[in-house]
Amino acid sequence: MTDITYPVSFAGLTPELVLDAVESNGLRSDGRMIALNSYENRVYQIGIEDDVPVIAKFYRPLRWSDAAIQEEHGFVQELSAHEIPVVAALPAPEGHTLRHYQGFRYSLFARQSGRAPETGNSATLEWLGRFIGRIHAVGACASFHERPTLNPENFGQIPRAWLLEHDFIPPDLLAAYQSVSQQALDGVRRSFARAGDLQQLRLHGDCHLGNVLWLESGSQAGPHFVDFDDSRMGPGIQDLWMLLSGDRSEMQGQLGDILAGYEDFFEFEPRQLYLIEALRTLRLIHYSAWLAQRWDDPAFPAAFPWFNTQRYWQDRILELREQVALMDEPPLWPV
Repeated sequence: MTDITYPVSFAGLTPELVLDAVESNGLRSDGRMIALNSYENRVYQIGIEDDVPVIAKFYRPLRWSDAAIQEEHGFVQELSAHEIPVVAALPAPEGHTLRHYQGFRYSLFARQSGRAPETGNSATLEWLGRFIGRIHAVGACASFHERPTLNPENFGQIPRAWLLEHDFIPPDLLAAYQSVSQQALDGVRRSFARAGDLQQLRLHGDCHLGNVLWLESGSQAGPHFVDFDDSRMGPGIQDLWMLLSGDRSEMQGQLGDILAGYEDFFEFEPRQLYLIEALRTLRLIHYSAWLAQRWDDPAFPAAFPWFNTQRYWQDRILELREQVALMDEPPLWPV
């Protein structure tokens, strides 16, 4: 699944290499380079002489195979061809979108402006729902073959096992974490069993508000979906639940607004509602493992100094206990 000739870290990704990689495409940089907010990959805005800047995204070594990255690019290009507002990788003259330079893999993108959507507005949520419904209508037309499926094993059991096999959880909290995380995964499996056999779609996969850019006016007004790096197969509710916030009544109202737009383009199976808290639980477990597995990347201790402290693991144990209780409650229902 990975190309072992690639570097195993970002250590060699110097500013000079980044600019040289961009200029190897026939572009002439004006020397301006701004690092953008990304930890999984390295993303830069590069100034171009007598032209608008481009975005250069360098992929984390050994994470995805070339085929998996190209599968993501193909999906986003497919969405763009259906006039869905996404930001697709720019093709090289030869037509490919995944580029290589001195062992690193990268892609170029047009710069997309915008701000985070205001989810307190019903019209905004319905607008978001319409476009996510359109994304899922396209996502249902084919399947990924190189990218994984979001399920309790891949997103919960495997990350949990990795954490328990490595020395991150403090010894005096290890038994408590082991117990509550197992209870949580048992609850996740019960939730998936209640939901039954759901249709699996090609998803955005990480559709939180930070990956949606909103334009207020003009011909491109509305949401623009960015960063499909976590795109995978899974139930459609995965691209909806992260847009919800607040207490239960607030989330019910938000969900109702989103689904009012969503179902204009794609049918929503209500059994998916059993998965909202289960997916939140999987994300909590997966996120801890994600941080731990990248702790040797110097960017991570600097950006997440609170990780791997006694307090961090105490809070995770409490969160998982809360999730165990929430998964046994009736599912969130849109109003």
